[in-house]
Amino acid sequence: MNRKTIVLAALPPAVLAIAGALYFTLAPAFEKAVVAPVVPAPVPVVAGVVSSHEVPLYLRGVGTVIGYNTDVVRSQIQGQLTQIAFTEGQTVKAGDLLAQIDPRPYQAQLDQMTANRDRDRAQLANAIANLGRYTALENKGYATPQLSDTQKAQVAQLQSAIKADEALIEQAEVQLGYTRLTSPIPGVTGVRQIDVGNIIHPTDPNGLVVVAQIEPISLIFTLPQAELPRIQMQMAKGPLTVIAYSQDDKIKLDEGKLLLVNNQIAQTTGTIQLKATFPNAAHRLWPGQLVNARLLVDTRKDGLTIAAPAVQQGQTGSYVYVISPDGKAEVRPVTVAQISEGQALIDSGLKANETVVIDGQYRLRQDSPVRVLHGKAAKEADLQSAVEKAIP
Repeated sequence: MNRKTIVLAALPPAVLAIAGALYFTLAPAFEKAVVAPVVPAPVPVVAGVVSSHEVPLYLRGVGTVIGYNTDVVRSQIQGQLTQIAFTEGQTVKAGDLLAQIDPRPYQAQLDQMTANRDRDRAQLANAIANLGRYTALENKGYATPQLSDTQKAQVAQLQSAIKADEALIEQAEVQLGYTRLTSPIPGVTGVRQIDVGNIIHPTDPNGLVVVAQIEPISLIFTLPQAELPRIQMQMAKGPLTVIAYSQDDKIKLDEGKLLLVNNQIAQTTGTIQLKATFPNAAHRLWPGQLVNARLLVDTRKDGLTIAAPAVQQGQTGSYVYVISPDGKAEVRPVTVAQISEGQALIDSGLKANETVVIDGQYRLRQDSPVRVLHGKAAKEADLQSAVEKAIP
C-alpha cells in the first residue's frame, strides 16, 4: 500500500471532512489570484503639444571675423615724430589724427616757394607794363619791333615761372600735409605705436599703426558644397540674412547680410566659403573671433515643432512618444528637419496639436499608461531630469 494513502487513511473522518471543505472553498480564490493580470501604475511624464507656425530654416557653419578693411599707416616723408594722438585699442573715425611729424621744415619750404611765386608775379607785372610802353612807342615809330618782341618773350618767361612756382607750392603743401598722419578708414582700432621722438622713414616696412575697420565688419564662414545650389537659388530672390552667435550658441552677437560666395570650392574639405557683413554697432564682433554662423535660407509655413528633448534616438532613427487619447504612450518614428533654439522641426511623423512626451521617456514602453504632470510637479520633474543628465 502507498505510504501517502496509509497516512490519509489513518486520519479521523472528521479531519478529512474539514480539509475537504476548506479545499473546495479556498481553491477558486487562489486560482483567481494567480490568473488575474497585474495592472502597471501610470508613468509620470512631462508632456507638450505639437505646434504649427512659421519656422526659419538655417544652414549652420563656423567662421572667423575679419576687419572690413585693414590698413597699415606709414609715413610718406621723413621727419621727427612729435606726437602720438591715439591709444592702442582706441576707436577712431576717418580723418582723426593718429600722429604728428614735425611740420616746421616742410612749412619753411612752403613759405620759400610762396615767396618765389610772389617775386615772379611782381616781375611779371613790371614786364607787362614795359611791354605796354614799348608797344605804344613802336606804334609811333619810336621803338623797334625787336625791342617789343624781346619784352613779349620776357612776359611769357615770367608767366611760365609763376606756373612752376605754383606747382612747387602744391608739392610743398602735399609734403606738409603728410606731417599729419590720419585714419584712412572709418571705425578703426590702433594696435601698434612708435615712441614719440623717433625719426620715421617712408621705407619703414612696419608702419606707424595698423588699423582695422570694425564698423561694419566681415565674417568668413564655410558650408558643405552640397548646399551651394540651394544658396544660389535663394540668393536670386534677394539678400540672405546671416546671424552670428557665440561659440556656445547662447549669445546672439549681430545680424547681417550675405555679401558673396567664393568662386571656388575647397576640394580638400568639400566646402564653400562665404562672406557676410555686419553693422556691428555694439562692437560684439572683433577681428580674429571665432563664431557660429546661421544662414537663413528659407521660412517654412505651418511648420510643426516640438520641444527638442522629446526627440529620442533609436536603432532605426529618431522617434517620439505620443500620448494617445486613452492615456497610453505610442512610439512614433519621426523625421527631424532641424533643431534650433530648443525646438525640433518635424518633417514627418506628427500632426498639429498632438501631445508628446518631453520628459520621463526612460520608463516608457509601447502602450505604457502615462500620467501627465502639470504645474510645479512638471517643473520639478523637468529639473530633476536635467540634473540627472548633467551627472557624468
